[in-house]
Amino acid sequence: MKKISIKKGTLLQHKGDVNTMVYEVESGLLRSFSIDAKGKEHVFLFAPEGWIVADAIAPEEASELFIEAIEDSIVIVKERDVSSVDPIVLAKRISVLQNRVIRLMSASAIERYEAFLKTYPDIVQRVPQKMIASFLGITPEALSKAKGDKMRSSIKGI
Repeated sequence: MKKISIKKGTLLQHKGDVNTMVYEVESGLLRSFSIDAKGKEHVFLFAPEGWIVADAIAPEEASELFIEAIEDSIVIVKERDVSSVDPIVLAKRISVLQNRVIRLMSASAIERYEAFLKTYPDIVQRVPQKMIASFLGITPEALSKAKGDKMRSSIKGI
C-alpha cells in the first residue's frame, strides 16, 4: 500500500493492463470508463473522496476499464486483495453499482439524473456535463433537458 499524488488527466490504468490495483481516493476525483469500438467513452463509475475504484476482473485477466484522474488527486494504491479494502466502502460501491444497473434498465433520464445527484451530491459541479451524460447513458442534450425538467418541477413544488 502506498500513497501517490497524481495530476488531472493521468491514466492510472489502461484497458488491457494485468494485475491492476485498487485505488482509494483520499482527495480529488477519479473515474473509470470504457471506450467502445466506435471510440465513444462510457463512464462506469466516479470515485470522489472516500471511494474506491478498481476493475473487478480476475487478477490474471486483462482489465476492461481505464481509470483516470479528473482532478489533481491523492490516492492510496492497494493490492487487489479483498482484505485490503474496507468492507463498508466495498459494500457501498456494490450497492451503488447495483442500483445504477437497475436504473439504466428502467428509469427515465430525469430519474437517472436525480439518482446521480443523490449518489454524488458533491461532484456535480466538478465533472464535465459530457461525462455525467455518459455515466447516465444519455446524450448531453438529453441531460440538459432532464436538468431543465428537474428545475421546472422544483419551481412548481415551491
